[in-house]
Amino acid sequence: MEHEGSDGFEKELRQALERRPAPPSLKRRVMERRAQRRQPRAGVMWMRVAAALLIAAILGGGLRWGIQKREERRQGEEARRQVMLALRIAGKALNRVNTRLAAHDRGEDE
Repeated sequence: MEHEGSDGFEKELRQALERRPAPPSLKRRVMERRAQRRQPRAGVMWMRVAAALLIAAILGGGLRWGIQKREERRQGEEARRQVMLALRIAGKALNRVNTRLAAHDRGEDE
């Protein structure tokens, strides 16, 4: 009896694994699904490109801003140096004038 049961099982298995033609609409359905999957990928790809460009623009802007701030700081330090030099020169000139005036007040001529 077991032998008959296994023969029936094997027969059912053979029938289940028997090659059958695909339904006529299978190819169309597979191609439609494939097309649907590709469309979001194209959208995702453009989003990635846009995100990469945005990140590049932000980094470029940040770099430009940093360079500009550094240049402004350098120019400010140069202007400070020039003002200090001008004040030293003016101070020396005033000291000479002051010395001459003091000498003149004492009756001395240089």
